[in-house]
Amino acid sequence: MDKSLKSYAKEAKKRFKNSFWQDYKSKVDSEVSVALADGVDVSKVVKYYQNKASVTIKGVKPNDEEFYLKVKKLLSEFGEVSDAIGRLTDKEYFDTLSYEQKQRYTLELSQKYIKAKERYYKEIQFEKTI
Repeated sequence: MDKSLKSYAKEAKKRFKNSFWQDYKSKVDSEVSVALADGVDVSKVVKYYQNKASVTIKGVKPNDEEFYLKVKKLLSEFGEVSDAIGRLTDKEYFDTLSYEQKQRYTLELSQKYIKAKERYYKEIQFEKTI
């Protein structure tokens, strides 16, 4: 179920009262200063924090974050492997599906893997620049 406009407004008001944006600005400013001192491209730092704020505001589903952590562990330990989808598949659940459902599950898992992998490399690239 989608949130109402009223609930979005309440969340925005809460962020404002808790000085979310002031904290965000000070964090970005300090990281930009570090990036300038180190000769790093400032736009990468700003973009990283924009994405981070966006994810914070939109909220991350617990299952998506759990999946991302699995992908992060896989990529950290083994790098990109040819059987990544197989390793990430929930075998017990997969065995209960029909042929069509298995195809859909595999496609959705592949899409989630690609997004998680992109996030992983963005975070790694950012960590290397700072």
